[in-house]
Amino acid sequence: MLNEIAVAIGAAGALLVAWWFFIRRGADRITAQAQKEADQTLAAASREADAKLKEAELAAREKLLQARGEFEKASRRQRKELEQLEKRLLQKEDSLLRAGEELRQNEKAYAKRDRKLSGLEAAFEEKNQELEELVSVQRGKLEQIAGLTAQQAKDELMEAMVGDARMEAAHMVKRVDDEARENAAREAQRIVGMAVQRAASDYVSETTVSVVMLPNDEMKGRIIGREGRNIRAIEAATGVDLIVDDTPEAVIVSGFDPFRREIARTTLERLVADGRIHPARIEEVVEKVKAEFDQKIRQEGESALLELNLANVHPELVKLLGRLRYRTSYGQNVLQHSKEVSFLAGTMAAELRANVQVAKRGGLLHDIGKAVDREMEGTHLEIGIDLLRKYGEREDVVHAMACHHGDYDPETVEAVLVTAADALSAARPGARREILETYVKRLEALEELAAGFKGVQKSYAIQAGREVRVIVDSKKLSDDEAIWLSRDIAGKVESELTYPGQIKVTVIRETRSIEYAK
Repeated sequence: MLNEIAVAIGAAGALLVAWWFFIRRGADRITAQAQKEADQTLAAASREADAKLKEAELAAREKLLQARGEFEKASRRQRKELEQLEKRLLQKEDSLLRAGEELRQNEKAYAKRDRKLSGLEAAFEEKNQELEELVSVQRGKLEQIAGLTAQQAKDELMEAMVGDARMEAAHMVKRVDDEARENAAREAQRIVGMAVQRAASDYVSETTVSVVMLPNDEMKGRIIGREGRNIRAIEAATGVDLIVDDTPEAVIVSGFDPFRREIARTTLERLVADGRIHPARIEEVVEKVKAEFDQKIRQEGESALLELNLANVHPELVKLLGRLRYRTSYGQNVLQHSKEVSFLAGTMAAELRANVQVAKRGGLLHDIGKAVDREMEGTHLEIGIDLLRKYGEREDVVHAMACHHGDYDPETVEAVLVTAADALSAARPGARREILETYVKRLEALEELAAGFKGVQKSYAIQAGREVRVIVDSKKLSDDEAIWLSRDIAGKVESELTYPGQIKVTVIRETRSIEYAK
């Protein structure tokens, strides 16, 4: 058994040895084959590297040759440019040399001329001195002949020159005025005329009295009351005067404040209709009427704002606007006047592309101070400015309102338009009344002022004092002097007289030649 195992182990060992030799031989063959292939690959790679190295050397030589050629071309081009530049520099150098030579020649010529001029100046000085001596001698002879000194002759010459210059300036002023009137007056008349035509306002002069009609004359006694207590109560409560005279079935309410007068008239009408007239009842009715009038004046102000399409006005200003309904100026209702000024100013502002709202607002509020000027110190203008600023109106509106009497210089178009609209509204025929005595004195002062100028024969105030016509002596004044006379009169009128609106000054000069046929 053991022998068999030993034989088996020996056979297995022999097989292992045989297998190992077989494997070793195969591996040697594979190694030899791999070495052979590696040698072949190395040889091919060496040959390929040599070929590429040769190609690179050839390419490098070609690029070197190409770069050398380009460098030579650039060198030749730069050499050529340098040669041209050198040539130009040589030409400029020649030119500068020639110019230097010319300058030296010119300097010589100038020096020669300078010496010649110096000689001429010396000769001129001598001649000038001789001429001065001759002029002095001649001036003395002329003064002896003319009997005038040099200063007197100079003064006369200056006066003549000033007169000529004044005449020439007058001609120029006339031409400028004519051109301005042709272009500006036509457009201004169109705008003002259109604004006035579109303003349809009625004017009724409001007096200082109101009449209350009574059902019978017996009511007069009841109004007067026992020992006049009723009439005294009415006058004390309303601040007006009651006139009970022989006028049948009528009592007159007199007072300068239209607001108080209207309250008194309404109170009296209610008392007459009620029939109960005694002091307690009078006070009760007066208080009711005053409360109603507060509401009424607010409605009047709101109505004016609605009519003119204005908004965002302080309630106190609205109330003051309503009070203007019962305020007059020269017989003209101030609220109606303010609405018309607002409308006219807004219309003209629209035509001139100005701020319509500012113009209308300034026009409506321009006389707002008259609502309380009898209760506060100061002019209605200053009171109005304070009121507008107090109640938050814009400064451009305040400025437009403040300029309407000329106390402030207008700085905006709207301020000028409000001033013009105020003059237009006040200047309408029948718009305002004026005390006869004051009116006559104003006309006389206007005529006397115009008649006080040199060369004036007669002067006439016409068109209710809105124009003064001056007739001058044609022998004393020329046409050009007449132009200056009109300007001088207008300037003196502006500085010395007080008047509404504007005054036109017309100077008339005519030459008449009269001959009789026999």
